[in-house]
This record gives sequence, C-alpha cells and structure tokens, in this order.
Amino acid sequence: MDYRQKNWPKWLALGEFAVNNKVHSATKVSLFMTNYGRKLRMGADIRRKGKVDKAMEFAERMKKV
Repeated sequence: MDYRQKNWPKWLALGEFAVNNKVHSATKVSLFMTNYGRKLRMGADIRRKGKVDKAMEFAERMKKV
C-alpha cells in the first residue's frame, strides 16, 4: 500500500469492475446488467474443473496489478 496514494491508477480497473458488478439495492441488478443486459464476466468459467489457461492468464495479470 502506498501511503501517499500515488499508485491508484494501477487499481482503477479493479475498482471499476467491483462497482459495475455490485447489485444495487434500488434496481436489484448491477450497473453492467442495466447498461448491457447481461452479467459481467471475468474472462473464465470458474465452474470448470482442472487448470484453465485463460483463468491462469487472468490470475497472473491480477498479481501484476
């Protein structure tokens, strides 16, 4: 964590994802669902068993961020 908060740009995409994926109490749907009519996906199907290449790539990108 940067106490001077100069590293916020690298966390911006993750914050945007969290806000757009949160179900709003008034509408009972997420902002992404309201705008696009479908659920927001992270890029991998987490229901699959075993190692999934796209999921591993996504995890590595998140570690770098």
